[in-house]
Amino acid sequence: MPSSLVIKDGGRLRLPEAIHPMTDLLEMDGEQVLAAFRQSQRVDFLELVGQLERPGSSLYGFFSALREKAAKDNPFHELALFRPGALAEMFVDLHDHVLDHPVWRHPFFMRFFKGEFEAPQALAFALQYFNQIKNTRQCVALAVGRFHGLMPLPFGNLNERVSELTQITLAQLVADEYGVGCHGLEDYPSLDRLLSARTHIGMYRQLFEGLGTPEEAQDRPMLSGVADNVLTQRLLAGDPRFSPLEALASVGLGMEWGVPEFFSLLLGGLIRFSERTGAGMTPRHLEVFIAHVRYDVLHAVSVMLATSLHMHQHSDMQVVKDACSTLMAARYAMMSDLYAHVFGEPCADLAAFGLENRHRLGDRRIATLLPEARAAVDPSRLVEGAAYLQRQDLPFLFRD
Repeated sequence: MPSSLVIKDGGRLRLPEAIHPMTDLLEMDGEQVLAAFRQSQRVDFLELVGQLERPGSSLYGFFSALREKAAKDNPFHELALFRPGALAEMFVDLHDHVLDHPVWRHPFFMRFFKGEFEAPQALAFALQYFNQIKNTRQCVALAVGRFHGLMPLPFGNLNERVSELTQITLAQLVADEYGVGCHGLEDYPSLDRLLSARTHIGMYRQLFEGLGTPEEAQDRPMLSGVADNVLTQRLLAGDPRFSPLEALASVGLGMEWGVPEFFSLLLGGLIRFSERTGAGMTPRHLEVFIAHVRYDVLHAVSVMLATSLHMHQHSDMQVVKDACSTLMAARYAMMSDLYAHVFGEPCADLAAFGLENRHRLGDRRIATLLPEARAAVDPSRLVEGAAYLQRQDLPFLFRD
């Protein structure tokens, strides 16, 4: 990790590559950042597709060996990854659906990226977004448990293998979040090492060091928008009334694809704030944002491949899109609540934005499940918690 966040080049501020892969991040606007990550993810994934389709590559060999174990009438042969061009087409369609959603252009991200806020506003954001960070990884863990040896899959003798590959992909996301990694018997950590692993929560607390906030003041009750987003994530990932494919899509595509872009906006805003105010923030203070940009580029590719293993019906494409749209709508509402909390001004909701019909939801399960989940939370963990338990309004828009 470099000692400085920026390289001063005349009147320009550039970032070391160890801080961000786009060294000119602070010379870009929010739309340019989104476009750059959209293109880089497309390049990364199409490179992966090329490996899958290239005889002699390790990925080609891995999946070919699995395919050889399947009888000729096994639908495993019909998966997109075995049809030239099909996986790339699937990725582009889903990638466009996710990254075209207005959540990634949310006014909070665009305004925060400019760095035109003061220390109390930076802290107000940090405290509330911490509540989101603390809960996201649990949703991935919930999703891992949806894939098991008794689940209904159509691949016969390969059912358990496909389930296991999905578990492995999700388990790597969980391991990254909890900072425990993979260990052989010869270097398996002692209990004290294991319990002191550097989790993303621990990395996030380093931000509070930069903001001068002691640990006893870092855990605060949630805003209602943050709580709704946490509950929506948990419902999609763990509630049996949503399918394992919906769980996988929510913690994978819907959660991972936009992260490098908006974490770049948050990182850039905090760097600009520090440079403008002399706050003296260091790479250590912002490590959680730096790490998410780099980790989640890898995550974004792996979760698409895992998801494709479970898309064996024509209707699955819309199922995945709706799961992502549900999650993105809840995130949009959370960021609007944060906007009002941090900047002291109301923020337009999705209805005012003019949400396209393709991003509206096709079924109303969440309309029942979210109020149920609200009623079961501990009101002391929320701002105005007693009122939250009774709320019936929803952050979602539905198709006609």
